[in-house]
Amino acid sequence: MEPLISMGVVALMGAAATIAGASEDLESDVGSQSNPNSQVQLAPQMMYPHRIYNKAVSGEPPSNALMCAIGGTVAMVLMTGANMSPLFAITFGALIAAMVHGTFAVTSFLGRPTSQKRFKQPVYLDVLTSHTPVIMGYSFITTFCVVVVSYLMVAVLGHPFPLPLIAFIWGITIGAIGSSTGDVHYGAEREFQAFEFGSGLNAANSGNIVRKGESGLRNSIDNSWFCAKFGGPVTGIAFGMTVFLSAWITTVFDPAKGAAVGWLSIIVGVIMVVIMIIWNRKIEVAARNAFGPYKEDKMEEEVAA
Repeated sequence: MEPLISMGVVALMGAAATIAGASEDLESDVGSQSNPNSQVQLAPQMMYPHRIYNKAVSGEPPSNALMCAIGGTVAMVLMTGANMSPLFAITFGALIAAMVHGTFAVTSFLGRPTSQKRFKQPVYLDVLTSHTPVIMGYSFITTFCVVVVSYLMVAVLGHPFPLPLIAFIWGITIGAIGSSTGDVHYGAEREFQAFEFGSGLNAANSGNIVRKGESGLRNSIDNSWFCAKFGGPVTGIAFGMTVFLSAWITTVFDPAKGAAVGWLSIIVGVIMVVIMIIWNRKIEVAARNAFGPYKEDKMEEEVAA
């Protein structure tokens, strides 16, 4: 394959991955899945009933892995067994995955608040009917884009793994990135925005989430509106960079051209990781200087005084 065509495919994969990352993070925000979910579950027990959708039956990595694997499997069966075009097969696979994901969301939402009845946590049916379609919509976008990336890797770049397996691996990856990147701007900065920036979460404040929205009581769509400004795009960029850079390295330094080129691709990857670690550290220090000092710093100053 011509290098120019290969790089165009890699760029398309990066763009699709960016969209997938943003939609994955916003889906988890609407459904309150992953890291902040523990605080949403704990809130009623601490006498803080709320209108936040609570659906996490597992963390984002296994949930998205299942979702993307279903979409990839259905798409592959339709393409190989029914000779359906890739576009329609991937679309139908993403639709089936969104329906399965929506089913899990409904059963989780109805089960978790019901189990918290003793803590006076109501089951809001209007939250169920208004949020579940949004969750399924984001799920469809995420699955569609991930399966597109997986299909391009198999059909165009000649990856040896089958389509469902690649979709499964990327599903785990996008879920992990959503947990590590996007949740910071949801759990820490949205649910506990009443507390000092960077102060962490003291045990005494567990479950004390902010429940008042911009208009009325807060729900998970309010969280999605907030996260769409920064948390979602940052997650999308993180996943897009992961897909693009990993594919770029093996496209420019193709291991199939020999062992020397393969080792060169590994070296280039290590250099990129080191650069990002240094860059991340500089961003953290800049944030501490601009918005700090953190609570730990103030405590140290008080002790020193």
